[in-house]
Amino acid sequence: MINRRLYNPISDAMANDLILVIVGARQTGKTTMLRQLYKDCLQHGETTHFINLERLEYVALLNRAPEKIFSILPLPPEGERATVFIDEIQYLENPSNFLKLLFDEYRNRLKLVVTGSSAFYIDQKFTDSLAGRKRLFHLPTLSFSEFLLFKQRDELANLLPTRFSPDNFRSMSQLPLMQRDELVRFFNEFSRFGGYPAVVLATDEAEKLLILEDLINSSVKKDILESRIRHPEPYFMMIKMLASQVGSLMNRNELSKSIGVSVQAIDNYLYVLQKSFHAVMIKPFHTNVRKELTKMPKLYFADMGMRNYIVGDFRDFSLRSDRGAFLENLCFRQLSNYTASDDISFWRTQDKTELDFVVMGQYGFEVKANPETFSPSTYTGFRKRNPSITVDVITFDSFAEKPTHRIWGAFGL
Repeated sequence: MINRRLYNPISDAMANDLILVIVGARQTGKTTMLRQLYKDCLQHGETTHFINLERLEYVALLNRAPEKIFSILPLPPEGERATVFIDEIQYLENPSNFLKLLFDEYRNRLKLVVTGSSAFYIDQKFTDSLAGRKRLFHLPTLSFSEFLLFKQRDELANLLPTRFSPDNFRSMSQLPLMQRDELVRFFNEFSRFGGYPAVVLATDEAEKLLILEDLINSSVKKDILESRIRHPEPYFMMIKMLASQVGSLMNRNELSKSIGVSVQAIDNYLYVLQKSFHAVMIKPFHTNVRKELTKMPKLYFADMGMRNYIVGDFRDFSLRSDRGAFLENLCFRQLSNYTASDDISFWRTQDKTELDFVVMGQYGFEVKANPETFSPSTYTGFRKRNPSITVDVITFDSFAEKPTHRIWGAFGL
């Protein structure tokens, strides 16, 4: 069994009585993880049940009343507790009310662990916030280290950092060349085809492309259906425009004019895209929060395979015409392994001087396909305002130390 990064935190949380909710894009492995947790409970001799809400008869019963769950499984006697795993909770008409009632009435006898796909769908149906009753876990597509585990290259995965730290630079820069070259070779595949588990496990490029095409088309179509977007063509147009403009400031008014829909429609499309876990928007870094909230954000795709499918380009990094945007999105994906998107921002002045990423308010990074073009003097103003934040460079595949900055290889972030 290949444990995902999120597996241990969820497993540890099984001991409390909160509802555990696992969300994420379709086909990221939520059901697989739920079944692994279920098997673990069985192996430990615990009372446990698994309910798949793709079974229409279960949905019909539970929509009538939450207590109808005891028509599917027995109510544990007083003093005992069963763990109940429910897959695809969003299929219920009112999942919020269902979970709230079971938690309030049976929290000492039922431990609930549930999955749900598109978060926008759950948000609309979760009329109660379940505050104090739930703990939310987001399962993304595979990280690079998880990608290596799926490739059965555990020894390479173990070389990669498990948390973000300046100390990572020294450990990664001192890797023997053979190990570094192997990591870069696998990282190239990861950067082209992304981290959907089925794509990673496919044995050749043609199969990867077919799986990606089917997965993304069916996923986006379900997003459109479930979010009740009445005119899908403008939504597709917006996704294509955003994929080609990764790393640029996102101007909603310009998108509105280019696509021919209202700004309100653009806002709705962006909401769906983000709540489907396909894209993330980051805000500008500023010590004045009010100013930060009034400036335009930037958008990145959560999976490189999806982004590359949309732009129709799966070439190696060295052969691409969009190396800058490609690498910037890839670096965002790498950095997001360590921290929430709210802790990743960018810096931009009115004269358009820009620093690509500020991470956790402590580390500054400029992304460069060619690190030799980096000019430290460009960021003098940033350093004066933020003297505690270092400014380094990220490139695709090399680590080097300069008198004024360090160059990080994206594969080892």
